Amino acid sequence: MKLSRLPVVGALSLGAACQFAAVSATRAASLHGWLSWRGPNQNGCSLEKNLPDTVDAEHPLWTANLPGQSTPVIANGRLYIMGYVGDGPDLQEVITCLDAATGKQLWQHGYSDFLSDTIYHRYATSSPTIDPETGNVYMQGTQGILAAFTPEGKKLWDLSMMEVYGRLTFPNGRTASPLIDKDLVITRGITANWGAQGPGGDRFYAFDKKTGELVWASSPGAQPHDNSFSLPVLAWLDGRRVFYASTGDGSVVCVNARTGDALWRIPLFKAGINSSVLVHNNDKIIAIYGTPYEPGQMVAMRIPHAVPTNAAAGPIVVPRSEVEMWSNELRTSTSSPILVGDTVYLTSEVGNLAAIDANSGIILWRLKLGIEQRNACPVYADGKLYVPILNEPGQNEHGGEEAAGGKGAFYIVRPSVTGGEILSHVVLDGRCFGVPTVYNGKICVQTSKKLYCFGEKGNNPGLPRETAEEKWPEAGPATQLQIVPAEVLMRPGQTRSFGVRALDANGLTVEEIKDPKRIRWAHYIPPAARVRASMRAEFSELGQLVAATDPVPSAGAFEATVGALHGTFRGRILPGLPIRQDFEAFQLSETTTNNVEPPTPFAYPPLPWIGARFKFEVREKDENKCLVKTIDNRFFQRATVFMGDPDLKNYTIEADLMSEGNKRKMSDAGLINQRYRIVLKGNEKKLEVSSNDELFRSGVPFNWSPNVWYHLKARVDVAPDGTGVLRAKAWPKADVEPAAWTLEMAHRHAHKNGCPGLFGFSPQDMRVYIDNILVTPN
Repeated sequence: MKLSRLPVVGALSLGAACQFAAVSATRAASLHGWLSWRGPNQNGCSLEKNLPDTVDAEHPLWTANLPGQSTPVIANGRLYIMGYVGDGPDLQEVITCLDAATGKQLWQHGYSDFLSDTIYHRYATSSPTIDPETGNVYMQGTQGILAAFTPEGKKLWDLSMMEVYGRLTFPNGRTASPLIDKDLVITRGITANWGAQGPGGDRFYAFDKKTGELVWASSPGAQPHDNSFSLPVLAWLDGRRVFYASTGDGSVVCVNARTGDALWRIPLFKAGINSSVLVHNNDKIIAIYGTPYEPGQMVAMRIPHAVPTNAAAGPIVVPRSEVEMWSNELRTSTSSPILVGDTVYLTSEVGNLAAIDANSGIILWRLKLGIEQRNACPVYADGKLYVPILNEPGQNEHGGEEAAGGKGAFYIVRPSVTGGEILSHVVLDGRCFGVPTVYNGKICVQTSKKLYCFGEKGNNPGLPRETAEEKWPEAGPATQLQIVPAEVLMRPGQTRSFGVRALDANGLTVEEIKDPKRIRWAHYIPPAARVRASMRAEFSELGQLVAATDPVPSAGAFEATVGALHGTFRGRILPGLPIRQDFEAFQLSETTTNNVEPPTPFAYPPLPWIGARFKFEVREKDENKCLVKTIDNRFFQRATVFMGDPDLKNYTIEADLMSEGNKRKMSDAGLINQRYRIVLKGNEKKLEVSSNDELFRSGVPFNWSPNVWYHLKARVDVAPDGTGVLRAKAWPKADVEPAAWTLEMAHRHAHKNGCPGLFGFSPQDMRVYIDNILVTPN
């Protein structure tokens, strides 16, 4: 264990107040409550008093039959939480609003899973967030639906992060919770978008909280090893509004929260880091990492004051050795530490509750509570720690995460300088993945079976007083422009307006530029662009972007100029139905340089398609040009490509498909229709339709051969009552189309819309070929 020689500061006395983290910076709020996952101070700590010392699992204040792994948020007597209802093909992830006093359901919105590989009911791992200004509530679902609702349940907007920005899903289901900062809602995910954002990256996105328009996208890390749901921590650094977060590449990063510019990153680990960081005394970051199979550490690092020479240069990479203050051997894969004054509390990977001196890193004490811990972390209030533990000892110890049943443990512990006193220990129905919420005298915690609320009826006189409005610094001279939306998706002939604001060097708003005559617009091609292309659109005298009417897809960027100030946005124009692509017009002007094949001419796939670059190339095959799945990078062996608008519906998609291979191994090739995947499975020799690989999947035998072209066709029909039928057929391209469908599958909660797309999976180095794509209305 590496430790500094800093003196040990006492843990906390029983009367010590929870530290109001300087980074928390109280908000300009008309609402008070537990508004986000980490609570009012961004560190899992509350100033509330008069909270229970014990709870009775057999006699809670109320329960709700809503399983999940979420944390409730509460304001104005309403509790919002993620969960899931139903099972199998009809499972839906929901955001639910309950009366916080009684548990009565007030409203609920559900979203079906789609095109995901989530397993073992790992749903509702994210938590909603309440905007303190408006009371509106925000969520991100496991499948990447980002949505905003009024307190009364009216949907303000939603968007599919998967289909618009290429957000990927993972079997672990870990999903980031949204974060509100003034006018922005910030979220994150591993995405493979288009253009410069085509490579897979752990990216942060900021949207206008009222409209859902993208304000910025940020790629602060290197190539990710895993997805991360670490919640960013907002702070001020050298006049900039920033956030600190752990990332999927194993780093801790600092990003300008107003612009998305990545300032610096500190590499720590060879796997992704899921635990949220802590900021102590506004001068150090405390992070923890590890996996069940890789040793990890807790480490404190002095906050760097480093700024890149320009935004395009990317973040400054700061070696850990230059900023490390202390480290110890504690580790965790997904549980996060909390901060109380100068003491850090953590439930470690092996189920120990530990207290750590934040100034020295010395482990003050450990208390064994369970055999393992996942996701959940403690909450501190009123001199007590409220601690969920994944499994009650002896319950489900070897069941693995797939065991959705079992029993969880819930402890109330009074910490001191020398140890922790267990005040209460109860067994809950269902495993404990979710973090508790402590507010208004109530303790709420969700398990894999239900949501519990403990406490007394009525309002708690121990609530803390309201805090003063946060004061933001005055902006300096304008140095740059910010265009909103920062990225658009349009159809031919559409018109789009943009907001233009002048920012100072720190990213603070100087003015909103309303007069379109002050702004000059021009097509812009980034200097490092590999595909030099422009949007087929022009700006009108009124300052509106008008897309060309011809049905030709295009993508590119525009630059706005106001005096000496500049700013850019990027966008795509995609035609509606029909969509046709045979690739014959592509010029094969590039040459491969990998080590698995001789130099081969190719062209990049269509620029406006989501998720295509690096995974597919246009090449020559059988005297035709077609789309070919790459095999030189195992990271890209599975590829989903979207080539349209998520609002498209009631269409048929078809294409020619082929896989390389032999009798023993082939790849998988398929199409996507309205959020359903239709795939010719190579090694399994079948035609399969799916939406979630575990809950919604069905197939029939189809003995297709390698190195032979087949034609695949699929359509979705949705009835007015929301039920639907997915139909698919496949046949050798040289044959006549069969009259009957090869496969038909009904779905009670059918997907009503979704992008058309392509799918290829080449785990055994067998290329997939796709040609003659056609999407037509039903």
